[in-house]
Amino acid sequence: MNILVVRTDKLGDFITALPAIYILKKYDVNNKIIVLVAPINKELAESCNFIDEVIVDDGKSSIFSLRNKLRSAKINLSITLFSNTRVALVQFLAGIKERYAPATKTAQIFYNHRVRQRRSEVKMAEFEYNLALVQEVIGGIDVSYPKPLLEFYDGKIIYEQFCKDNKITKEVIAFHVGFGGSSDANLTLDEYETLICDTLVSEKYDVVLTFGPDEIALCEEMQKRLQNKKVVFYLSNNGIVDFAKLISNFKLFVSTSTGTYHLASLVGVPTMTFFGDSKFASARRWKAIGDENLQKHYMLPRDTIKRLEIFQKVREDLLVI
Repeated sequence: MNILVVRTDKLGDFITALPAIYILKKYDVNNKIIVLVAPINKELAESCNFIDEVIVDDGKSSIFSLRNKLRSAKINLSITLFSNTRVALVQFLAGIKERYAPATKTAQIFYNHRVRQRRSEVKMAEFEYNLALVQEVIGGIDVSYPKPLLEFYDGKIIYEQFCKDNKITKEVIAFHVGFGGSSDANLTLDEYETLICDTLVSEKYDVVLTFGPDEIALCEEMQKRLQNKKVVFYLSNNGIVDFAKLISNFKLFVSTSTGTYHLASLVGVPTMTFFGDSKFASARRWKAIGDENLQKHYMLPRDTIKRLEIFQKVREDLLVI
């Protein structure tokens, strides 16, 4: 059977879909698993051995061009984990016979199987809702998956070369201070600077600051703040998979709840992560797909005094790593 899984939003959102995609392949290895993704997720999707074909929707090409791509894939069944009118209509026009999606938004009229999930109630995490949707499609399917879900045979080689190039001799704690607008809460740069200096004073770990390719200005700002400090600044210009291979060897990844946090958990890295203090932005909804025992979550309240208390807890937890 040719099964299409649709998730055309951001990096972290796509990573929450990977367990659901994995179990579809595990259920029957003869299933051909096709994914429809945004351009940013093409490379990562192609690196997953449980995905057989990747179709990219840039959101700009015509509906009919995308329809033709789906028709060519000869899809028997589709599962749309997050829907909008564009992806709903194109599946209808492509003539996919069995089309499943959550029963939300006007777009649901284009699906012939609508599953009521009420995700806004946040009774489970996003990736758990995705798994539950697949269970509605295939009753009794085993939803277990390995943790980490994604491993790279050459990750250690890339890490060792990185350490050699940057004179790293200790285990690495990484700080990713940016978030690309995909998080509802984050520490200030002053707070990150304090955490980084705390880590350097302990002399137990080397420190790496990571930045996306569009965060040059942020990287320069942190370089100014941390002049004369033994810190490695890493601008990720070699693609998301190369970045995943590198960070898979880090001791700890500290960031807000953004795509890189989900990527770190995907490849098995322990995380310390900051979330907004609301149901929608909480760890309850956006916890990562990796081992929960390797995840530390901190809800950042708006109240100044409570926020200071949380920040002090973060400092204390970091020092005992």
